[in-house]
Amino acid sequence: MLQIKNLTITHKKDSKVLLKDFTWALNPGDKAAVIGEEGNGKSTFLKLLCDPALVEDYADYSGEIIRGRNHMGYLSQEPGRDFAGRTILEFFEESPVFYQQDYKELARVGRQLDLPADIFYSAQKVGTLSGGERVKLGLARILMEEPDVLLLDEPSNDLDLNTLKWLENFIQNCDLPLIYISHDETLLENTANVILHFEMLRRKTMPRHTIARQGYADYVKGRLAKMEHQEQVARKEEQDYKRQQERYRQIMEKVDHQQKNISRQDPHGGRLLKKKMHAVKSMGRRMERDHESQTRLPETEEAIMPAWTADNTLPAGKIVLEFDLDVLKVPGDAGEKILAENIHLKIRGPEKICIIGKNGAGKTTLLRQMAQKLLGRKDLVVVYMPQNYEEGMDFSKTPVEFLEHTGDKEAISRARTFLGSMKYTPDEMFHSIDSLSGGQRAKLFFLKMILDGANVLILDEPTRNFSPLSNPVIRRILREFKGCILSISHDRKYISQVCDTIYELTPRGLSQVFDAAKDGDREV
Repeated sequence: MLQIKNLTITHKKDSKVLLKDFTWALNPGDKAAVIGEEGNGKSTFLKLLCDPALVEDYADYSGEIIRGRNHMGYLSQEPGRDFAGRTILEFFEESPVFYQQDYKELARVGRQLDLPADIFYSAQKVGTLSGGERVKLGLARILMEEPDVLLLDEPSNDLDLNTLKWLENFIQNCDLPLIYISHDETLLENTANVILHFEMLRRKTMPRHTIARQGYADYVKGRLAKMEHQEQVARKEEQDYKRQQERYRQIMEKVDHQQKNISRQDPHGGRLLKKKMHAVKSMGRRMERDHESQTRLPETEEAIMPAWTADNTLPAGKIVLEFDLDVLKVPGDAGEKILAENIHLKIRGPEKICIIGKNGAGKTTLLRQMAQKLLGRKDLVVVYMPQNYEEGMDFSKTPVEFLEHTGDKEAISRARTFLGSMKYTPDEMFHSIDSLSGGQRAKLFFLKMILDGANVLILDEPTRNFSPLSNPVIRRILREFKGCILSISHDRKYISQVCDTIYELTPRGLSQVFDAAKDGDREV
């Protein structure tokens, strides 16, 4: 169906090899998830499979991509972004087959995607739609063209919980083979039957890929078991080698001592000792050869996040936030649009709160207003991580400048040490933030929380740019945080494993749907 032979992808800017000698075939029924850290070439890989022209400005490739007569249906990140100021009808008119579809065919596509049939001719602006609605529109335009393969780049980004479950159902029941990228672990666990794992080892200089025809949970479990076994064997062999080295040193010293003290009147004994020394040195060379071929510690691109360095504990009775808002509204085409009314929230001490709700409910707008109130407090150390990172960081600055702007040499050295511990290369430390991936920018916010000694974190979708293999580390760090967390998320594992209290934002205000103290382990 789709064959790839010895594919190598190289970034033009720095000649960095992103993928090397990749060979694989997509089969009917495959739901292949591409995973890996940000900047490892996942999106480039998907674009290249669709059309090499999409990457020719920044990447070269060698090898073969055999598509046959297959038509690739490609859904980019943030579908419809270029149509924000245009209508839904204009969005669909870009498809060469749109006006070949009769009402019956449009209704069929609409039913498949849970869309009303009349939406295709709507005059509503694409920019007013929620993230989930834009994903559905993008899929609708693709499905009209009757593709043989679907390529989906982060379709789960910015979807609310209900739409995420819809997307899971769509992937599970789709008759077409899919290759898709997602950071949502629950989605991967429920949909993928093939894993393509892209890694960059040795300080991002050596690409490695793994192909596993199994589900995501089984892949992660097997990978961890394999690494643990390899580590045990490697440490055992290293211990044995050190014991052999100690024994070898003792023998060498003994024979050397005997050679130095043998009488010149005993030439026969001298010759025997010389042969013995030759045999001992041969044994040493053999030990070194064996050591070079012994099992090594596993090389992996693991997520690293420093532990909290300051005491960020908040007293249980401390009032962190008292927030009252009669009306939450945003600008609209016909004046201000009311999203919610009668919003009240009171937070005490080290609570971990998450606000959920439908796409377009106003969660980010609400969190932004709460952040404005908290950031002015002198009795709290607050760090705000917005969904749009440009709200919270100057992209023209370097990571070192973002983390430490005082100019103090000791503080700058500390920032560099922290960045180095998280595998930032020297170039990445001193290039502009604009050149970094979304995941690397997210890591900067987490480092700032740690270096600033924050005791209140305001987080808008904190896990959205981390890989599924990094997110368990991020969740552990946030679980261990002893201060207050006020967040928005659609990440089901983050919600269930980190947050104590869940509120849903509705037009009538904030409604509490979960309290760990009362509801225990009940699923949200």
